[in-house]
Amino acid sequence: MSSEIVTQPPAELQQTDDRKRWLALAVIVAAQFMVVLDVAIVNVALPSIKTDLHFSESSLQWVITAYAIFFGGVLLLGGRLADLLGRRRLFVAGLALFTISSLLDGLAWSSGSLIAFRSLQGLGAAMLSPAALSILTTTFRQGRERNLALGIWGAASGSGGAAGVLLGGALTSALSWSWIFFINIPAGLLVLGVTPWLLRESRADLQHRTFDFAGAASITGGLMVLVYAMTRATQHGWLTAETIGLLAASAALVVGFVVIELRSKAPLLPMRIFRLRTLTASNITGLLMAGAIFSQFFLLTLYMQQVLHYSALKTGVAYIALTLTIIGFSAVSQALVTRLGIRRVLPAGLLISAAALVLYARLPVHGSYFSDLFPAFLLSGIGLALAFVPISIGGLTGVRQTDAGVASGLINTSQQIGGAIGVAAVTTIATTFTTRFVDAHAGATPLGGAALTHGFEIAFYVLAGVAAFGAIVAALLVESTPAIPEVETVEGELVPVELAA
Repeated sequence: MSSEIVTQPPAELQQTDDRKRWLALAVIVAAQFMVVLDVAIVNVALPSIKTDLHFSESSLQWVITAYAIFFGGVLLLGGRLADLLGRRRLFVAGLALFTISSLLDGLAWSSGSLIAFRSLQGLGAAMLSPAALSILTTTFRQGRERNLALGIWGAASGSGGAAGVLLGGALTSALSWSWIFFINIPAGLLVLGVTPWLLRESRADLQHRTFDFAGAASITGGLMVLVYAMTRATQHGWLTAETIGLLAASAALVVGFVVIELRSKAPLLPMRIFRLRTLTASNITGLLMAGAIFSQFFLLTLYMQQVLHYSALKTGVAYIALTLTIIGFSAVSQALVTRLGIRRVLPAGLLISAAALVLYARLPVHGSYFSDLFPAFLLSGIGLALAFVPISIGGLTGVRQTDAGVASGLINTSQQIGGAIGVAAVTTIATTFTTRFVDAHAGATPLGGAALTHGFEIAFYVLAGVAAFGAIVAALLVESTPAIPEVETVEGELVPVELAA
């Protein structure tokens, strides 16, 4: 890679830009927090939604699935569109769609209308999230500065799920389920209002503006079918003809995407990006970690509500310890990554998360919050902070500025798909071992605390193994010396990254 001299701006201009960049970070982190929050906030409100909108038991899952299909399926496409059309432009479009659909969600009058509006909300999130992360990437230089910004980003992403459960319980109990969607509106309008002032427009400095329609159609279709197949498998079984057919169709579309990208002159996802070992390792571990963490929240919520009989509000409050620990240790995590490197911090975070999952597996039928849950929450929060932040940093390390959007979409996609696979898998595992417990113990029932806890126990041990495997992958694949990204040009002139907008 050739070295180039980079022009430096005047000191006063640089100081102004520094202040503005950190304010811009607050804006995009707030938007990301909304997206992550919305993944979890709905879970607590599902019983109320079911009653008010007359959902059947089988159709209720679509309140979550409709969002997940569009969010997970369109993330990669959203990232590349940000590079091609403009990162701020796609950020604004995604946030506007997310905010409007949140209003429509709260005003939904039937099960069908809510499912349709949730699909739109997922589409808005898929446009918004990778655009926000790519703005962060092109605003902050790789190294300590970007690590600090990604530490804040990781705190928002890691704590959003736990905060969603807390806020969902509080709003549903105090007001109604509609307010879990209405709360997005003032936040969305505020962010939209300050975006033109704080965020500069930027897009990839490419010699072409050709759009890879075949690649976009194949990967978006493949990922959407995969998420749908995962959700369907939990309801109808993994070995049914329909589930196998859907998984095969998804695999065929993804393989077709790879073939298309290898031959395309303007690929949606340039395959050269996977030559970056740290990026590749971060996406693999991100997929594994998300599978463990999404599933962890899912199982813990069931344990507290169905075994310990916590209310929705009490369940949300229980997560405060975990949320605050993630936020507090995210700053520690980015500092450790800056000093020690991703290769040392990421495996440690994954191993701590695995240890916390072992503690969850040992939760008793008559568990106590402070003696059983609280220590596990603290350990889990430390592990999540030490894993989420280096995964976010690693997923963008060495990436060309022209690929910032697609790299952001890729790391988000890895996590969303990992989460979908993880929840589907642990649902099957927990249900299977709960059923086996009932069959082996006379008088036991599928909804009894002992049977449920046994199923959760096996599922948590499996998740601990997944997190430990992720630690091995990170230790083996992450580079000890990260790649250095290329300098971006604007109108033929090399300039600092933060001035490239």
